[in-house]
Amino acid sequence: MAFFWFLPTGGDGRSLGGAVHGTGIGGASDAAPAPGGRDASLPYLTQLAQAADSLGYEGVLTPTGAHCEDAWIVTSALLAATRRLKFLVAFRPGLIAPTLAAQQAATFQRLSGGRLLLNVVTGGSDAEQRAYGDCLNHDERYARASEFLDVLRASWSGRTFDHHGAYYTVLESQLRRPPDPVPEIFFGGSSEAALKVAARHADTYLTWGEPLPLVAEKIARVRNKADAQGRKTRFGLRIHVLSRDTSEAAWQAADQLIAGLDDAAIAAGQARLRALESVGQQRMLALHGGDRDRLVVAPNLWAGIGLVRGGAGTALVGSHEEVAARIAEYRDAGIEDFVLSGYPHLEEAYTFAECVRPLL
Repeated sequence: MAFFWFLPTGGDGRSLGGAVHGTGIGGASDAAPAPGGRDASLPYLTQLAQAADSLGYEGVLTPTGAHCEDAWIVTSALLAATRRLKFLVAFRPGLIAPTLAAQQAATFQRLSGGRLLLNVVTGGSDAEQRAYGDCLNHDERYARASEFLDVLRASWSGRTFDHHGAYYTVLESQLRRPPDPVPEIFFGGSSEAALKVAARHADTYLTWGEPLPLVAEKIARVRNKADAQGRKTRFGLRIHVLSRDTSEAAWQAADQLIAGLDDAAIAAGQARLRALESVGQQRMLALHGGDRDRLVVAPNLWAGIGLVRGGAGTALVGSHEEVAARIAEYRDAGIEDFVLSGYPHLEEAYTFAECVRPLL
C-alpha cells in the first residue's frame, strides 16, 4: 500500500464552510466562511508539505479547478522545501496542449529528481469548463482525454512523430529531453466513457470512497477492460479520514465538522452539486440524498462531507483500529494507493500517520 495526503489549495479549516475545498465548485459559493478558516498561503502549504514529507507519505494530491490555486505553480513552489515527497498534480487535458504538458512534466521531473505524478481530470461541470473556454460535453471530454494521453505518451518517447486526430494535429514533434522516469498517470471517473479511458491509459485508476461492494464492482469492471487490452493497472481510493482514540470521540468530531451547516447551506450545496454532469458526483449524492439522518452509509463510512463539498464526499470515521480495519478491507478488495485527507489537513496528517498507519 502507498499512502498519499492532500494539499488544500482552496483553503483549509476546522469545519465545512466557504473556506474549504469544493464548496464553490461550479460557481461562487454562498456559504459563510468557516470559522477559523486557513488561507491556502505558501507558508501554510509549505508547512503541510514538509509535514507530509517527514511523516513518510508517498506524495500529496493537488486539486484542479476554479475553486483552488493552480496545481503546477503551487507544486513547483514546494519542490525546494521538500526532499522525497512526490506531487500528484491534477490538471485538465482540454486546457493545455499535450505536447506542452509533456514538456512541463519533463521539466518538473528533472527539477524534482523524478517526483511528479499526474492526475488527469476531464472536468465534472459543463458550466465550469465553458468558463475556461472549453465547450465540449461530458463524453467528448473523455474522448479528447484519451487522444491527449496518446499524444502525451508519444511525446515522452522522445521520437519524432506526427499525429492526426479528432482533437489534435501535431506535425514533426519531438521532445528532445523526455522525462526519466516517465510520470505515472492517475485517472478517475465512474461513467462508461471514463472507464474506457482508464482501461487504456491509467497506471492507477482512482475512485472515490463508496461502500466496499460498489468499489469492488468498479474495480472488476476496469480490470476486465484493461485485461482485454493486455494492460494491468493499480487501483486507488480517494477518501477522507477522521480517527480518534475512541469511536465515540471520532463521531463527535464528525458531528462538529458539520455543526455549522444549517439546512439552507446544505440545500444550496446539494443544488450546486446536483447540477454537475459528473457520474461519480451523482453516485456520491445518492449515498445520502442530502439527508442528515442518512450519513452513515456503511460501517465507519460517513457521507457528511458530501453535503456541501464536491468530489470525494465520504470519510472513514472511528477509532484508529476501526479505520485501519476498514482500510485493510479496501486493500483486500484490490486498492493499493490511498489518497487521504482530513480537516484540518495539517493536524489530521499527523493523526493518521502516527495512529492509524502503524496498525497497517
